[in-house]
Order: sequence, then structure tokens, then C-alpha cells
Amino acid sequence: MFVLLSVFTVVEVVAGWLTNSLALLSDAGHMLTDVLGLGMALAAIHVGGRTNQRRHRTFGLYRVEILAALANAVLLFAVAIYVLVEAVLRFRDPPEVLGAPMLVVASLGLVANLAAFALLREGAKESMNVEGAFLEVIADTVGSVGVIVAAVVLQVTGWRYVDPLVGVAISVWIVPRTWMLAGKAVRVLVQAAPPGTDLDAIEADLGAVDGVVDVHDLHVWTLTSDMDVASAHLMVRADADGHAVLDRARQLLGERHGITHATLQVEPEDHRGCDEVSW
Repeated sequence: MFVLLSVFTVVEVVAGWLTNSLALLSDAGHMLTDVLGLGMALAAIHVGGRTNQRRHRTFGLYRVEILAALANAVLLFAVAIYVLVEAVLRFRDPPEVLGAPMLVVASLGLVANLAAFALLREGAKESMNVEGAFLEVIADTVGSVGVIVAAVVLQVTGWRYVDPLVGVAISVWIVPRTWMLAGKAVRVLVQAAPPGTDLDAIEADLGAVDGVVDVHDLHVWTLTSDMDVASAHLMVRADADGHAVLDRARQLLGERHGITHATLQVEPEDHRGCDEVSW
């Protein structure tokens, strides 16, 4: 899909320039972000698996995926702003647009986007990075339909305002989805608790483990897509079985809260100092 969309992006840019169509250039801009998004997705998948090649990268390079998703969102915002500014200028004096070539290229673009949609749909459910590329493909699919409609209207009525109008519609349509993707990426980067995480419930469940008398320094965050991480200090009775406490705590985190990677410090209740962290 990366190769296919790369080639077709060049086709749309050239066609948009020759036909003087803002709608087609807008669609080409979104397709360019598809290409960049897919390229970053491929790079992120490639380097994300390198977890042990550098000792100072203690979590590997999994978070490259999130950076790629955020970069995709920024690119989409940039394209949307460009199209809106250009559309304002064209509304004042709409130029002549060649409808027939515009219709042919937009139809071919629709076919390419539908193929990308089918291939990326499943992966978007598992990876925020692929989700970013998938959202861009959805935008381009809708965009291609919009360009086709604009081309037909131009051919039938000759109404030039339809071209900048469709260009603006494509950009405005994708902004809320882009905002959501950017928000999800930023949430991961600031290490906020995953959406839907009930920290009080986690603390209560850990505190209810036999032998535990206190839970403190509890943290839950997302490393990358579908990889939530937790850490906590569990203070136990002096006569408690630390191994049993640790095993039970890990089990309930996985079964009740979907957290399978947890760093748990088990400390006896007569120990002092670990609950006096400064931040």
C-alpha cells in the first residue's frame, strides 16, 4: 500500500496542478499524509521490536509508534489549514477547473483508497500507529468521493465554487478525528492512566490481597498500543508470605484490570522510607 499510494500521490498532485482543482490537491495532500503515515508505521513496527539492542533503552523503542501517530495528526492539521486558506482565496475569484480529467483521477484515487481501507482495517484495531494511517485512508476515501461529486457538478453545471467548497469540506471533515488521534497520542506521551482505568479499584483490589496492609506509590500508564504497565509498593504483615502476595497481586491485575506487565515492590510493614517519596 505504501508503494501504491506513493505513486498515486504523485499522479494526484500533477493532475491537481494541471486541472487547477483545489479539491484534487486537497485529496492529494491527504494522500501524501497517508504515504508518510504508512512509511512511519512501517518504520515504527520495524524499530519497535528492537527491545534489547541498547541497554539504555529499558523499554525498547515501542513508543516510536506513538510519536508516529502524533506526527500523522500534525501533518493532517497542516494540510487542513493550507486548504482552508487557499479556499478563501478561491472563493473570491474561482479559477477555471478541468472537470473531466479531475473526474478520472478522483475515480482512480477512490479505487486505491478502498484497497488501502480493506488492508488496514484489522490492524487499526490493534495499533494506534496503524489507526492513524487508517484514519487518513478513511479521509481520503471520503475525499475521493467528494472530488468525484465536484467533478460531476463542474461537468454538468459549470459551477466553479463547488471545487473550493469540496476542498474545505474534506479538510473540515477530518479535523475532529485528527484531534481525537492527537489527544490519544498525547495522553500516552504524558503517561496518563489509560482511559477507563479505575485507580481506586486497583488500589482496593491490591489492598484486599491477603497479607497486604497498605498500597502506595501506585502508577498505571500506557507504553504503546495495547501495552499497559503498572507499578506499586505493597506493604505486608511481617509474617506474610511475600511470594504468595506477589503472585496473587499479579494475577488480579491481569484478570480484573488487563494489566499483565507490573512491577510490584513487596515490603514488610516494619520497613520505613519507601512511602516517603518526594514526587
